[in-house]
Amino acid sequence: MASNFSFPPLTPEQIAEALHTYGLAPTANLRAEDIANPQPDLLPAVISNFLATVVDPTGADDLDGQLGFDALASLDNPEHYREGIRVLRLHKRANAFLESIQFPGFTLRDLLRPDQRRLVQVLSALINFLYYRDEKLALLQPIIHEFPNLDERCMELNAKIAEHQKAIADQELAAQMEVPMVQQLEAEVNSLKQKLVEYNKKQLALRANATAINDKKEETHRKVIAKNDFELVKLAQENSKLLSKIVESPEKLQRALEEKKTARAELKNAEKIATQSVQEKTATLEIYSKGYEKLSKHSTKIQALQEQVTATKALEKEVKARKTKISDESVEIMALDTKIIEWDGKVHEMEEHVKAKEKKKDQIVADENQKLAALSSEVEWKLKCLEPRERKVEETIAKFTCYKDNFKSFLEQVDEVSKETLESLDRQAVEPLDTSATL
Repeated sequence: MASNFSFPPLTPEQIAEALHTYGLAPTANLRAEDIANPQPDLLPAVISNFLATVVDPTGADDLDGQLGFDALASLDNPEHYREGIRVLRLHKRANAFLESIQFPGFTLRDLLRPDQRRLVQVLSALINFLYYRDEKLALLQPIIHEFPNLDERCMELNAKIAEHQKAIADQELAAQMEVPMVQQLEAEVNSLKQKLVEYNKKQLALRANATAINDKKEETHRKVIAKNDFELVKLAQENSKLLSKIVESPEKLQRALEEKKTARAELKNAEKIATQSVQEKTATLEIYSKGYEKLSKHSTKIQALQEQVTATKALEKEVKARKTKISDESVEIMALDTKIIEWDGKVHEMEEHVKAKEKKKDQIVADENQKLAALSSEVEWKLKCLEPRERKVEETIAKFTCYKDNFKSFLEQVDEVSKETLESLDRQAVEPLDTSATL
């Protein structure tokens, strides 16, 4: 057979033999005449077996699967369409597979009412695909033999996949459990950001007020100092004038004293007014100091809020890192899933190879059982033939034992006679000696 895949037409005898070999025959007594004169249910049965054993051995795409609620709602009596839906699904899957192996033009008529020529073409395509697959599997056998511990490796990979899936499930569960906390933290962060903006606005307003108050305080201090300096200078000038104007007349002196008293009273009043103004300034300064303390407290609170904001940003970074880690693990899981699919395909191929070997073994065992049955019948026939010989041998053995017993008794009698004769001879030999001794 050529190494490139093709589907030359086969004879009905070859097709029937191949269907029995690969276990695709719908009945055990399928013959070439059934393919030459096909029945309507032959090709659907063969394609169903082919799809179930070769294309989809896991049964993931079931032909008898239930319809969805939307499809059932669009049909008046869904149970009347069950067989038709099954046939349409079978045709769709068969057409998809045949198109994948470059065999187009498979129609619904070919499935339900095929003629002999079209049936031979479709079955030849399927069987040639199986031959082509066996050839490729034979080429892969050395690679498979290089990995003898494939099942153990598959089990280890399955265990690792189960561990990763469990870790992913735990991570997803933890992430789902942390979602409310993250949402709560995000809400708190947003509220804290709003409060921070408000506090910043208040702080700016308070700073502006504090600077304005400080400017006013400095200005009032400058004004009071300047006024007091001016009054002192004026009083000094007046004092010098008064000293220069001292005269001998007491009246003038009295008038000067009264003027000085009035000036002193005015100065005292001005001093009282100045002290009152100073007290008022000190009160305002105390108020400003209290406001400054409040501002410092607000600034400490704002710093605490900023620390909380930095902590929330760190939490957001951690959440992003965890999300990236989960995405990386999902990529690893996808890679492992592809490897699992590859190993499942290899395992499926190995199982098919093992099934073929088991079929050969069963055939050999059946042949050996037939040979053993023939040998056992032959042995039984020979045993039956040997039964009269065994009887004759038993009779001869019985006669021999009888002769042996007689011979033993005869030997015993001979021994007794010989003993008696020896004793008589001894007595005869002893008697002359006795007589000679007496003489």
